[in-house]
Amino acid sequence: MRKDNPKLTFDELYEKVCTYITKDKERKLISSAYLFAYEKHFGQKRLTGEDYIVHPLNVAYILSDINADAPTICAAILHDTIEDCDVTYEDIEKKFGKEIADLVNGVTKINKLKFTCDNEAVIANHRKIIVGLSEDVRILIIKLADRLHNMRTLWILSEKSQKANAKETLDILTPIAHRLGMNQIKSELEDLSLRYYKPDVYFSIVEKLNQTRKERDLIVEKMMTEVSDLLNKEGVTHEIKGRAKSIYSIYKKLDKGKKFSDIYDLLALRVFVKTEQECYQALGIIHSKFRPIPKRFKDYIAMPKTNMYQSLHTTVFGLDGYLFEIQIRTYEMDEIAERGIASHWSYKEKGSNVKASMQSAMEQKLQFFREIMELKEEETNDEEFVRTVQEDVLKNTIYVFTPKGDVIELPQGSTPIDFAYRVHSGVGDTMVGALVNGNIVSLDYALNDGDIIKINTNKNSTGPSREWIDIAYTTQAKNKIRSFYNKIDKEEYAKQGTELLQKEIRKRKISFSDFFSNDNLAKLFEEYHVGDLNELHINIGNGRFSATQIVNTITNPEISKEEIILNKVNNAEHKVVNAKNDIIVRGIDEIKTNIAACCKPIPGDDIVGYISKGNGINVHRTVCPNISESEERIIDVSWNEEISKKYATDLLISADDNKDLLLNIVSRTSGNDITIQSINSVTSQNRYLVTINVLVSSTEKLEKFMNDLMMVPQITNVERSIK
Repeated sequence: MRKDNPKLTFDELYEKVCTYITKDKERKLISSAYLFAYEKHFGQKRLTGEDYIVHPLNVAYILSDINADAPTICAAILHDTIEDCDVTYEDIEKKFGKEIADLVNGVTKINKLKFTCDNEAVIANHRKIIVGLSEDVRILIIKLADRLHNMRTLWILSEKSQKANAKETLDILTPIAHRLGMNQIKSELEDLSLRYYKPDVYFSIVEKLNQTRKERDLIVEKMMTEVSDLLNKEGVTHEIKGRAKSIYSIYKKLDKGKKFSDIYDLLALRVFVKTEQECYQALGIIHSKFRPIPKRFKDYIAMPKTNMYQSLHTTVFGLDGYLFEIQIRTYEMDEIAERGIASHWSYKEKGSNVKASMQSAMEQKLQFFREIMELKEEETNDEEFVRTVQEDVLKNTIYVFTPKGDVIELPQGSTPIDFAYRVHSGVGDTMVGALVNGNIVSLDYALNDGDIIKINTNKNSTGPSREWIDIAYTTQAKNKIRSFYNKIDKEEYAKQGTELLQKEIRKRKISFSDFFSNDNLAKLFEEYHVGDLNELHINIGNGRFSATQIVNTITNPEISKEEIILNKVNNAEHKVVNAKNDIIVRGIDEIKTNIAACCKPIPGDDIVGYISKGNGINVHRTVCPNISESEERIIDVSWNEEISKKYATDLLISADDNKDLLLNIVSRTSGNDITIQSINSVTSQNRYLVTINVLVSSTEKLEKFMNDLMMVPQITNVERSIK
């Protein structure tokens, strides 16, 4: 594990970056960034006592280990100037250009987020951090380096802060480092996090490793000599290193129930050769002498991971019966394995196949961020967004193939629908069937690692089935199907809304040009919180606003929406309305109504309407205590006589025994045309309470169901609840 360097100087950093940044202009830019940051941070101290400038220097030095480009090094040096100094985005843009200013600003936004243990805060901030990082992958890389240096100096904080920082790092940042293939940084972050989050476990592993180190070092050295002699005899130029397993990876295996003595890849070698062909040649030579363990061989060269990792893995019976994990890779593969996406910088100017393959891998990785941005645009809520990231992105993955051999990464549990939408939205929208490994499969088939999938499409397809939302596994696929139908629904609502509004305008004998003047539109957009006329039409079409309401806003500007409703109700003739809605508002045949969530009325209940601000009329039971002091906003409403659908309401059931209680409750629904939507039970001092949410078509059927429940011997009371 590395330590921070509290005495790091700019000269040391400059010497390091000059080994790979050769352009004079870029070197001068880095020097200017340092002088600027040094001046702005002058006099500031870290909690550790050293000058503050040491932190950005260390962050830049960490990035120089992965050959970060000049703008990234500059941004690393400047990354705290906006947050901690009297510096603006414009100041940095003027002096260093927009690219560097955007990087610094991106890191600043992320660093302003303060994570807590509160679930909602974690969810909201998790969303912001991931979406923020997706704007430019270099922002993420700077953030990882920033966190790594802070973790190296975490000892200065209180134990509570240490644990909070360590948990945040493990939960949010190390999975992203893994996705980017940045194993060097990921591994150190994991070990440091474990050191502070679970110090007892960490030091226990360290102690066990120290106890066996002498023996391990001796056997590893003997095995290295043996393997090296084998390869030399066959003329394979190579280099061999003993590979130490990270403390965190040992902890993960122990946490799964393994014994320390059973972790056989504690003994590990890494073999480096020049070419891909020599990787396979070296593997064959090693297997000819040391017997491999079946099912422990992995070919990540032929089938690379989407985080760009390539290597051959094998576990063999080595000297003296010890098991050895051996990894074989080229030097370029090792560069990618340790640096991941950051390795792109190392090869971006090389005119070779490496450049092309790296750019291809870079594109694959950036696709992850594009998918995150798609989720943001599709307006998923915070909880769904984070669940998507955790399940679709950070979960266990499988690797499947297109018929052309392209690798597609999916979360375990994915179906052909998920595969189709991961390839392209157009493929998913026109899919009519799927073949897996040459066999026709159903669309709910769970894909396996290594499957080859061919999607059959039909360009004349009318689109995906709505049922696919329930079949698809990934939220990405579900959202794309919803998006397909939302677009259709919005087009239909916009058409209906346009017709309703134009009809009302003609009815009032108002000219379209007068009604749709710029001033009138601006007033409507502000009043109803919409962005444009199309959005207004959509909201009229889906019933959120009425055409009458919209026109009245322009023709009677001094009257509020609530007053319009009250006046219309109070002045209306008592006549039967041929209503299309389940709730009839006296004198109004076109108004949005909402069933109140507090008392949940159902057909047959005595009801009243409460005029809400900007959200139509909320319908309550007359006995609801939440409207007892709102007489000025109460209006008459009634149930339509022709109602076919069911409504939800809540029941509270008390019992003195819970044996088969839930079974007895559920069994009473079958003969009463009742559907239970949810059921929750609570035990308190030999008293058993059950709350159920049911769908029912009338009070008559609900009362019969409640009477049937009272016939159950253990049930002492059944009543409707009001929140």
